[in-house]
Amino acid sequence: MPKSHQRHLEWNPSRLIRWAATVGGSCSKMVETIMGTRRHPEQGFRSCLGILRLEKAHSRERLEAACTRAVAIGSYNYRSVKSILEKELDRQPLPEASPDRQPIVHENIRGRGYYH
Repeated sequence: MPKSHQRHLEWNPSRLIRWAATVGGSCSKMVETIMGTRRHPEQGFRSCLGILRLEKAHSRERLEAACTRAVAIGSYNYRSVKSILEKELDRQPLPEASPDRQPIVHENIRGRGYYH
């Protein structure tokens, strides 16, 4: 195996999940989900390492808040977390989940039946 590949032998999914757990629960969930959705967990290593490295440029608290927002919107990838941090969306409160609304009934609203 080439030397450039040998250094990656020490990485495994459980090590990355433990590292993410030191950041917080949402970060850990993010890493677990990324590796769980790949056919081979190793295919998610780069994305997970990228997310975990964002802690160097931003604080641990901000990274956890960004992961919390990404998990809430169902976006499990590096680009989303990075974008949330760059746009400082992690510092804004999460929008409340809207309760199930009843459809608006009005004489000027046509509805589905009108078009079929």
